Amino acid sequence: MPTDRNRIQCELDNLLEPQRFRDYCPNGLQVEGKGQISKIVSGVTASQDLIEAAIAAGADMLLVHHGYFWKGEDAAICGIKKRRIARLLEADLNLFAYHLPLDAHPELGNNAQLASILGFSVEQRLANPGESPLLFCGKPESVLDHASMLAHLQSRLGRTAMGIQGSDKAIEKVAWCTGAAQGYIDLAVAAGADAFISGEVSEQTYHSARESGIHYFAAGHHATERYGVQATGNYLAEKFGLEHQFIDIHNPV
Repeated sequence: MPTDRNRIQCELDNLLEPQRFRDYCPNGLQVEGKGQISKIVSGVTASQDLIEAAIAAGADMLLVHHGYFWKGEDAAICGIKKRRIARLLEADLNLFAYHLPLDAHPELGNNAQLASILGFSVEQRLANPGESPLLFCGKPESVLDHASMLAHLQSRLGRTAMGIQGSDKAIEKVAWCTGAAQGYIDLAVAAGADAFISGEVSEQTYHSARESGIHYFAAGHHATERYGVQATGNYLAEKFGLEHQFIDIHNPV
């Protein structure tokens, strides 16, 4: 049976607690569509391709990690933004987006779900001062060296990853944070991690890893953030008796 949009919005806000985060974008309902929802499509980024795929799939609601209205961007609704929003409005398709809250959730979030995919235990969640805990720490299923961890990431995520070997030490403790979280490398070092996994890499990451003696792996921004929206979509589908479909729009970054 269809479910009222407001019930779903309240459930998501209670579940993900966006008010706890100082984020770069609004979290929650970003573009309002029809009031009754029967089918949810989830995906990583609210690109034109994902919008068209969701409409073709008969969705009433699109749930994403990367939505719109980012801080610092031009507020004018022109060009790409205009075309995307116009299509959502034309189709009466709701757009829900949760960014940092979907990274941080201890069960449904990107970091928790990535741990499950990679077979890592979760033993700590850490944060820089004044931030919410986004860096997860734990242990792999077995002690790995640099080459074995790189192969493990590529096998589980189905994509080529990049590795920086920081030392000859084995990996017994690992830290991870999905997406563009390479800046957390110092926090991972301070936590005593042997390796740090994120989605992206910067020029200075190479030097930080080598000089700090920590292995670093860039496993893909998109690839590491495919799992939180899937888990959240499945959660909503089960709770409200809705249909849910995850659509993975290819992105090699």
